[in-house]
Amino acid sequence: MTESIRIDHFIDGATTPSVDGATMPSIDPTTRSVWADVALGSVDDVHRAVESARRAFDEGPWPRMAQDERSALLRVLSDLLLANADEFGMLDTRDMGRPFAQTRTNDVQRSAANFRFFADHAALAADESLPGRPGHHIYTRHEPAGVVAAISPWNFPLMQATWKIAPALAYGNTVVLKPAEQSPASATRLAQLAVGAGLPPGVLNVVHGVGSGGGGQALVAHPGIDLITFTGETRTGEAIMREAAKGVRGVSFELGGKGASIIFADADLDRAVAVAADAAFANAGQICLAGTRLLVHRDVYQEVVDRLVKIAEQMSIGDPRDPATQVGPLSSEEHHAKVTAHLRDAERDGAVTVTGGARDGWWVAPTVMVGASQEMRICREEVFGPVVTVHPFDTEDEAVAAANATRYGLSAMIFTRELSRAHRVAGRLRAGNVWVNCFWVRDLRSPFGGFGQSGIGREGGTYSREFFTEAKTVVMNIADSR
Repeated sequence: MTESIRIDHFIDGATTPSVDGATMPSIDPTTRSVWADVALGSVDDVHRAVESARRAFDEGPWPRMAQDERSALLRVLSDLLLANADEFGMLDTRDMGRPFAQTRTNDVQRSAANFRFFADHAALAADESLPGRPGHHIYTRHEPAGVVAAISPWNFPLMQATWKIAPALAYGNTVVLKPAEQSPASATRLAQLAVGAGLPPGVLNVVHGVGSGGGGQALVAHPGIDLITFTGETRTGEAIMREAAKGVRGVSFELGGKGASIIFADADLDRAVAVAADAAFANAGQICLAGTRLLVHRDVYQEVVDRLVKIAEQMSIGDPRDPATQVGPLSSEEHHAKVTAHLRDAERDGAVTVTGGARDGWWVAPTVMVGASQEMRICREEVFGPVVTVHPFDTEDEAVAAANATRYGLSAMIFTRELSRAHRVAGRLRAGNVWVNCFWVRDLRSPFGGFGQSGIGREGGTYSREFFTEAKTVVMNIADSR
């Protein structure tokens, strides 16, 4: 067994252990053994990090730097990420089990793209001049909001962290990042690279630890925080929102999802089933956008089930370090127990597992279930595993009603060749992201977020700018004052 490594906080430009020396283990879900000892953050560690970010914002050069200079440094950081793709890919693979072939390419490339996109967006963003009132010149400014608390999830550790960090930094804020306790490694390494790219000390800080009762709770409660951006479970979002109300801090939340994929009878079934399978099983189903409920017109229902089962059974399950692996283990013992409990409960309530189910270790094979009613937990709650329930429908109205029968509203997919139906159904679905004949295609300029209990606010492009800046109106009397 290889010796575990040490992962510390990153505060004020340097790695640092916890004030009290406490640590927590990071478990490799493939071997189910400790691979890293991680600093366990306390209130004192959070206070150090927030004070560092506060000084960097109130006194340091970052918020006052010319935008082209700030953007140039973020482009350097983007390039450094790509240059270290193997390292970052393996850190995330060891932390949460996502296949290395995907972490080192898809995830690192998207993370680098986040920095480059927001560096460019901030440099190109324009303010308004509002002429029209005689004798006055009115214009707007977008100024950095302050110190941002960024809390990122474990399912895409690096990518989700950069989606928050990149716009916050690009618009001149300073950041304290609290990554998920299950996946801390890439966050500290990213902060080290940021200093190497030229970001001043205190601009990006990382504090590790748990959420409730630990560093996460201390971070969102800290009075030195101006904004909170969080991706994670809905109940945690509710708890953060209560803390954010103290001091009236702004929040941006991406929370749970229970996405529906709708396949109409006229769909290209080769494309529809392949994309629906990817939407259900990618990253072992650990995706908030996952299409976990597959609604299929009755005329093609059995054919779709048969095709989906075939794809599921052909997917390679195994060690995420193996380039051939498509499905790695679930992220933790706790999460594996949660997902398998959902499967047992569904079968007890009458659903039928056509293929898949639990495997040795923390793996769950791509699972296709039929016969589940909309009232079952597996159809109402976010499973966050490689599990899809398949349901027949007869009419468009029935399909839309079933898709919308959820407290969530993050994503949905439509598969049809009929253009008018695609537009009509997309308009009726209560979801922040609707894909037609595709999945997970993103333009970083577009708004990202959800309806209902899937979150608050939108991020991406100008939507991120609105959240991470304070808009100011300046009115100047330019009339002759004689």
